[in-house]
Amino acid sequence: MEYSAAVQTRAKELSLKTGRMARQADGSVVAQYGDTIVLATAVAAKTSRTGIDFFPLTIDYLEKTYAAGKIPGGFFKREGRPTGKEVLTSRLIDRPIRPLFPKGFNCETQGIVNVLSFGDENIADILGIICMSAALHISDIPFDGPVGAVRIGRVLGSFVINPDLRELEECDINLVVAGTEEAVAMVEGSAQEMSEADLLEAIDLAHQEIRKLCALQNEFREKAGKAKRVVEEPVFDGALSNTVKEMSLSEIKKAIVIPDKLRRQAALDEILDSIVKKLNTGEKDISRDIASVFNDIEKDLVRNMILNENVRADGRAHDRIRNISADVGILPRTHGSALFVRGETQCLAVVTLGTSEDEQRIDALEGDTSKSFMLHYNFPPFSVGEVKSLRSPGRREIGHGILAERSLQAVMPSKEEFPYTVRIVSDVLESNGSSSMATVCGSTLALMDAGVPIKAPVAGIAMGLIKEGDRVAVLTDILGLEDHLGDMDFKVTGTAAGICAFQMDTKIGGISRDIMERALEQARQGRLFILDKMRSTLTESRAELSVHAPRIYTMHINREKIREVIGTGGKVIRGITEQTGAKIDIDDSGTIHIASSDGASAQKAIDIIKSITADAELNMVYKGTVKKIMDFGAFVEILPGKEGLLHISQISRERTAKVSDVLKEGDEVPVKVIEIDRTGKIRLSRKEALGAAGTEA
Repeated sequence: MEYSAAVQTRAKELSLKTGRMARQADGSVVAQYGDTIVLATAVAAKTSRTGIDFFPLTIDYLEKTYAAGKIPGGFFKREGRPTGKEVLTSRLIDRPIRPLFPKGFNCETQGIVNVLSFGDENIADILGIICMSAALHISDIPFDGPVGAVRIGRVLGSFVINPDLRELEECDINLVVAGTEEAVAMVEGSAQEMSEADLLEAIDLAHQEIRKLCALQNEFREKAGKAKRVVEEPVFDGALSNTVKEMSLSEIKKAIVIPDKLRRQAALDEILDSIVKKLNTGEKDISRDIASVFNDIEKDLVRNMILNENVRADGRAHDRIRNISADVGILPRTHGSALFVRGETQCLAVVTLGTSEDEQRIDALEGDTSKSFMLHYNFPPFSVGEVKSLRSPGRREIGHGILAERSLQAVMPSKEEFPYTVRIVSDVLESNGSSSMATVCGSTLALMDAGVPIKAPVAGIAMGLIKEGDRVAVLTDILGLEDHLGDMDFKVTGTAAGICAFQMDTKIGGISRDIMERALEQARQGRLFILDKMRSTLTESRAELSVHAPRIYTMHINREKIREVIGTGGKVIRGITEQTGAKIDIDDSGTIHIASSDGASAQKAIDIIKSITADAELNMVYKGTVKKIMDFGAFVEILPGKEGLLHISQISRERTAKVSDVLKEGDEVPVKVIEIDRTGKIRLSRKEALGAAGTEA
C-alpha cells in the first residue's frame, strides 16, 4: 500500500512517499522537491554484532549521471569510485542521524540514498538527510528521530531558504543546518566573513523550517510507520563495576592529568592491563567488560574534573589555547611552505603554483566545471603513533580537506588578480585534536610565504562541550581526549573581520541557542588570539614569488585576433611554444596567460603575439619579407600573417621592367604603408620607404 505526505517549502511542494519502490527494505522513502527526486532505503540486520563497542552504521549517498540526463565522461561509461561530492554528502547525512540510535543497538545498519532525478533546485543533499531520516522513522529500526535539514543562503542581505543553483552563485553564505524539533544537531557551511550574530540568525531561521519537516515526518509515520524493535541497554555486573572502580579510581585520577598525550595514554593502558590480568582469570573472558567499565570511569572523571574543578586534562582553563609556534619557508624547492604547531598538533602545509592546465576538471550532475584552488589533507597513522596500511584518502580526510579549502576560498584572489592554479597539501605530522584547524592556520601561512595575495589571514579553532544536566562547560581548542569524551565538536574559521567556514556536530542530539552563542563568542576570541600569533611569523604575503614558481603574464587582445594567434589546427600557438618554451592559454574573451619559469622566454612569447595581433598603420615603414612574386608586383609580409601588395610601380624610383629583376622571394625590404582600404587590403611602397623619414617597425 502506498502512503504519502507533503509540505510547502517556498513555492514548491516537498513530498514523501513509500510503498512503491524498494519494498523489501526495512524503510524505503521517495522524496521529491521540484524536479529533484531521491530514494532512501534503510536496512538493519536482525541480530547484533558481538564483540564490538561501537554502532556499525554505514550511510552512502550515490549519484548516477542519468539523473541529469548525462552519460559519464571519460573512457569508462559507468560510475566508479565515489566522487568527492558523494563522500561529503554521505558524511553530511550520517552526522545528524548517528547520535539518535539507542545505546545497546549494535545491529549492522545501512542507509543508501540514490539520486533518481536532479533538478536545478540544488537540494539533493538536503533531501538526502530528510529522506533517510524518514526511511528510518517509518521502519522498525530503533531511531530517536526525526531529523530535518535545510540550506540557508543570503542574497543582498536577505536570507533565502534552499537557494537553487542560480541563486547560490549570488549568495555570500552557504549554510546547511540539520536537527530535531528540539535542537540543532549539525551545522556546516561557508561565508564571506560573516558575523556571529548573522550566523545565529540564519540558524534560527533554519530551525523554524526544520520543525516543519519533522512534523511532516511524524505525520508520515502515523500513516506508514512500523512498530519499533525493542532494544535492551547492556547491563554490566554491578559487582564487577565496583571492583574495577575500587582498583582503578585513584590511579586514573593521577593519569588523566598527565599533560603529555602519549604518556597519559600509556599510563591508562598500564592501569587497565594490570586490572585485566588480576580479574580476567575465570573460564569466561571478561576483558571487554572490564575495559568498558574502565572507560566509563575515565569518562566520568574527565568530565567531572572539567565541570567541578574548571580544570582540563592538560591543566588549561576552559578558554585557554595551547602554545602556538610557526615557521615558514622551511622547504627550499617548494613554492611556499609552513609548519604550524599548536600543543601536540603539528601541520606541514605546502603550496604549489601552476597554470590553467593544472586545474581540476569536474564532471558533476550540476555540469562540467573546473577548480583552480585545491586543498588536500592527509592524516598518516604515525601522526597518532599508530601502525596502519596506507590507503587512498578516506571520508575523514576528504571532509577535513574541504572544510579547510572552504575556509580559505573566501580570501583567495580572483583569477584576474592572480592567474595561477593553487594547490595546498597539508600533512598532519602530529595530532592531539583539531588538526583540520591547524591545517587552516598552516595553509594561510604557506599561501603568504608563496606570495599569494590573499585578502586577509584566516585562522581556525575547534570548540568542545561538556554538558551534564544544567552544568555546562564550553571548551576552547579541544584535545583529542575532549573530542572523544565530550558532547560537541564545533569548528569555526575566519579572519579578524568575520567567519569564513564552520562545522558543528554533537553526540547528544542537539544543543541550545545559548550554548551555540557562547561557543561562537569564545571561538571569536580564540580566533583573534591565533591570528595575532600568526602575524608574529609573517605579517603579509611576500611581494615576490619563489624563484622556482612559474611566472604567469597576462595580456589582452581583440577577440577577433584569437584565431590568428591559435592558427589552423593550433599551428601558430604550437610554434610559439616550441620557439619560447612558454605555456600559452587563451580564453574566449581574448585574455592570454603566458606561463614560464624564465622571464626572457615569456617576453619573447609576448613579443611574438603582439606582432601577430598588431595592425598595420598608415604611413609606417616596416621591414617586410617578400612572399610571392607576380607580374604586377610582389606580396610582402610586414607583420606575421599580414601581407600587402607592393605594386611594380612602387618598387623603385626608376622604372622597373620586371619584378624579378629587383626582388626575389625571401628578400627583406623596407616598405611603407601608403593605403589601407575599407576591406583591410594594404598597399605598400618601397620607393617611398627608401626616402621616408618615418620610423621603421
